[in-house]
Amino acid sequence: MANLAIFKDQTAIATSGKREPSALAKSLAANAGGGTSRRIQTNTNGTFKRIINGEQIGNAVRGEINVIIVNALPEISRIYYATKYDPNGEPTLPNCWSNLGDKPEAAASDKQSASCVSCPQNVQGSGENGKGRACRYQRRIAVMLEGDQSGDVYQFQIAAKSLFGKGTGNVHPFESYIKYLLANGADPDGVITNISFDANADTMELLFTAIRETTDEEYELVRAAQKRPEADMYCKITVAQTDGVTKKPAIEAPKVTRFDEPEEEVIEEPVKRAAKKPAAEAPAPKKNLADVVSAWGDDE
Repeated sequence: MANLAIFKDQTAIATSGKREPSALAKSLAANAGGGTSRRIQTNTNGTFKRIINGEQIGNAVRGEINVIIVNALPEISRIYYATKYDPNGEPTLPNCWSNLGDKPEAAASDKQSASCVSCPQNVQGSGENGKGRACRYQRRIAVMLEGDQSGDVYQFQIAAKSLFGKGTGNVHPFESYIKYLLANGADPDGVITNISFDANADTMELLFTAIRETTDEEYELVRAAQKRPEADMYCKITVAQTDGVTKKPAIEAPKVTRFDEPEEEVIEEPVKRAAKKPAAEAPAPKKNLADVVSAWGDDE
């Protein structure tokens, strides 16, 4: 199926001969179930946890795991939160997001623009402290765990720091890893992928390595899993459905800055001169005290 030099370890190989490129491989190359929620969670302490319906199952695994990529969208998603992340706060829905990185999803309650390309949150410097972009890149992929004969599918989230960059040998950030597989004739859903924490990174970053081709048994498990609805759902930012978050974000009034229109010239209205006051009439002559006393006397 592929150039075996790309694999870190090849112990079991397919025996059915060369396979045709999968639908996933074609989809990614073109762009170079039920109510149970399953995901693989990455943690800042360098561990992976299996989370099913919000609860951890089994012990955390430190350092690395082996998976099979079941599905992924052909484009990178985007997600935007107007407020800073608070680990102790109540989780809220994002203000805006796009599964294919082209336009906001209909379910977004605070759409920032009609198009991701022209969105002000996609401008360099719009992020926190004037760095990066406020709207972040993100990947959600559907995976199976190596050796899991149940064929259960899990959601795996890849942050922007683990998406981009160049690889060394057969170890790559995710986007470079996919290109590497396709360039060597390997299907992303036809190999065992090792996901590990980058020990040389200052922050939590992941690396992806091809281990070996899938066996015929694993190949059949993947094909069956790809027909289930969660294989598609887990790749999308479905937010409430997958994450269990329902609180809507606070929506701030948009700040409008116009750059395409000249500033209006302020024209001051002419100041009207005050009309001259008519000449004051001559004051009436003051009455003497005798006249005043006489007036009081008349009123009695």
